[in-house]
Amino acid sequence: MTDSARTDSGVFDPPLLLRNAHVQSVLSSSFLRRAAFRRNDATLENTADECILDCGNGVRLQGFHSAQRVRSEPRALVVLLHGWEGSAQSNYILHTGARLLAEGCDVFRLNFRDHGGTQALNRELFHSCRIAEVVGAVVEIARRFPVRPLVVGGFSLGGNFALRVALRAPAAGIPLAWTFAVCPVISPRAGLRAIEDAPWFYEFYFMRKWRESLRRKQALFPELELFAREQLRGGLRDLTRQLVEQHTDFGTLENYLDGYSIAGDTLAALTVPANILTAEDDPVIPVAGFRELKLAPQTELTIVPHGGHCGFIRDFSLNSWAEDFILAQMQRRLPI
Repeated sequence: MTDSARTDSGVFDPPLLLRNAHVQSVLSSSFLRRAAFRRNDATLENTADECILDCGNGVRLQGFHSAQRVRSEPRALVVLLHGWEGSAQSNYILHTGARLLAEGCDVFRLNFRDHGGTQALNRELFHSCRIAEVVGAVVEIARRFPVRPLVVGGFSLGGNFALRVALRAPAAGIPLAWTFAVCPVISPRAGLRAIEDAPWFYEFYFMRKWRESLRRKQALFPELELFAREQLRGGLRDLTRQLVEQHTDFGTLENYLDGYSIAGDTLAALTVPANILTAEDDPVIPVAGFRELKLAPQTELTIVPHGGHCGFIRDFSLNSWAEDFILAQMQRRLPI
């Protein structure tokens, strides 16, 4: 396990004005970064084909496949997973996908259940323990698009899902060559506390998007009683607890949070090569959880001092060093 700011892509050393963790985190999701993508990298979306995937047990998930056009043969097929209440159109997914596409990779951007406006595809609500359907989605992606090597990577909750997919890949028959995770959720209990303790705008941001998603789901399935109106007035912890008790078999909030934890020695069983990148100053994913991990020999952990949550903004053009990191590690792990 490494605890270092140095990788094959160099040292992440942002300008002084960009070193604040909240500046990094907010800029990552800002309209300014979206505008930069629209101006410079629209090829990813312009060439994307929508796919509705059969993920097993009647579950359908949406994704977007973009085929590269710069090489005679693709370098890899990379499946990208977004964070909670993000989507295949999240800034970090779009920028990373565009960079990978330009480097000769085919890219598949998956939407989780109820994300990216897909509430109509499935009756039941999303929750973070629905790993089986994401594994099923990757199985179907690998079947439809036989480009190899196959890579799965994710950000925040998507990084957590990517690592859990990698743990299950051998048993599921997924020919996974490498996985990467940027600021993945390690301990959901610690992550929930961190959001509550962070400046108010983090919980506000997530709750605004979550409430909007829940209202849309209820409107699409009026025959279901998904929640009471007063439940939406609660905070993140209370609403999560109520929906867990109402719509899952976990019984308690704590059981549910433990259900998607990858803390401690969980990742020690990982046989797929993996790279994990996080920032010491991430305001919503505590760095202590990373330092307590017991990792497999082929898993590398890189912790940099600055970067916020899924930020790593390296200059005032709002480019992200995380993309440099991912490409450098891919070249080292999958030399082609």
